[in-house]
Amino acid sequence: MRFGVRKTAHVFERVGLAMAGAACGLFVGAYVGSAIAHLTTQGFLLLMMLLGAVGFYLGIDTPQMPFDEAHSSIDAAEFLSSAGTLCATLTALASVAVIVLRLDPHMAWSWLVLVGWTGGVAMQIIAGAKARMRK
Repeated sequence: MRFGVRKTAHVFERVGLAMAGAACGLFVGAYVGSAIAHLTTQGFLLLMMLLGAVGFYLGIDTPQMPFDEAHSSIDAAEFLSSAGTLCATLTALASVAVIVLRLDPHMAWSWLVLVGWTGGVAMQIIAGAKARMRK
């Protein structure tokens, strides 16, 4: 019984993280898509949401390496996960700020947000895959 409840709780947590990632992707897609004319499509919004969902599902809760002398090197998966989460959420926050405050930043800012978002979720996806392969 306890195992089933723990497993269900873990699935709920992962689905919640995926939804948070999708929401972040929606904000990034809405901002970048409105600033860059070629990206003003529903497909772009769906792609940003899908990347966010996969990145946050895989990359936020990565299994950690044991912390002992035998594993004294840097855990690349943990580092990528944390750096990716920071980049992705920072660009999502910037996107929300631009949308809510109705700012009109330079076009370079839009490209920086797009690169930061895709780089962040890519780091999360790679970290999650790497951490799960070592199990």
